[in-house]
Amino acid sequence: MRLTKKDALKLIQNEDLLKLSKMAYEKKLELHPKKITTFIVDRNINYTNICWCDCKFCAFYRHKNDKDAYLLSFEEIDKKIEELIKIGGTQILFQGGVHPDLKIDYYEKLVSHIHKKYPQITIHGFSAPEIDYISKISKISIKETLVRLKEAGLSSIPGAGAEILVDKVRKIIAPKKISSSRWLEIHKTAHLLGMKTTATMMFGSVDKEEDVVEHLEKIRNLQDETGGFRAFIMWSFQPKNTELYKKGIIKHKTSSNRYLRYLAVSRLFLDNFKNIQSSWVTQGSYIGQLALLYGANDLGSTMMEENVVRSAGVQNRMNQEEMIKLIKDIGEIPAKRNTAYEILEIYD
Repeated sequence: MRLTKKDALKLIQNEDLLKLSKMAYEKKLELHPKKITTFIVDRNINYTNICWCDCKFCAFYRHKNDKDAYLLSFEEIDKKIEELIKIGGTQILFQGGVHPDLKIDYYEKLVSHIHKKYPQITIHGFSAPEIDYISKISKISIKETLVRLKEAGLSSIPGAGAEILVDKVRKIIAPKKISSSRWLEIHKTAHLLGMKTTATMMFGSVDKEEDVVEHLEKIRNLQDETGGFRAFIMWSFQPKNTELYKKGIIKHKTSSNRYLRYLAVSRLFLDNFKNIQSSWVTQGSYIGQLALLYGANDLGSTMMEENVVRSAGVQNRMNQEEMIKLIKDIGEIPAKRNTAYEILEIYD
């Protein structure tokens, strides 16, 4: 029987953590009975850190006139992709700040350049806030923006920019960013165009347990309607160097207990999501490994490059060999996948 919001909240607030682990792991095995845990070799390319949104939870963004503001050249991006190809990478997670000056022509040219030069690399890129701004500054619809990017070679869209899909929270942590309904609309439009996306959640800022459950319900409802989400990825807010931290609004990052509790309930509540990813980048490798016992079936990316979380003072690293070892260590079978969660190689 499907969990209600009330059920999910009750589990978060009252259930024993080890019992939650058992429940979530059993649910995971219903979907992944062969105990195969996947990962991907990719690179997160942040093509620019210039952004006008000024989100209070972000330590990465810069304004145009800041001395460390940048916009990568095509040549710099090419070099990063070639380094990725050398280690067997298959995907770039491609996103940046919401640059105030870049229109659809720039993005079409950029995506087309990468797609034609490196056809073996999947472009998983551009958050909903980026797409929203591209459409507005270019004076075209969301649908046309997505169609043109897809025709240029964009394969799928990450869930970044979701944070918590509750507007009272968004107005505090990211008042200039798109609303929760706009985020959902952009992902729905992509799904209806045949573009798969991922859903994400960043918790641990000013959100409450009820907000987390509301977020989960909104993405579950859209998944019921379109089936367009490939995976759910959840991570905790990293406060260091952010405005929320500097102003004393948030003084501490949330606990690993809270992360695992939310993760387990997500696996139970999101019954229409086959894949849930562990966030070792924010939690560290061992909590990332433990997450596999709390419902996650994917260890995410080897993350050849990561800049956003690092800006908030968190620098966790892991290579392919370490991922394989961590997965085997809990009695599961490691497998390298591509963006579509298709298995490329099994390490048994």
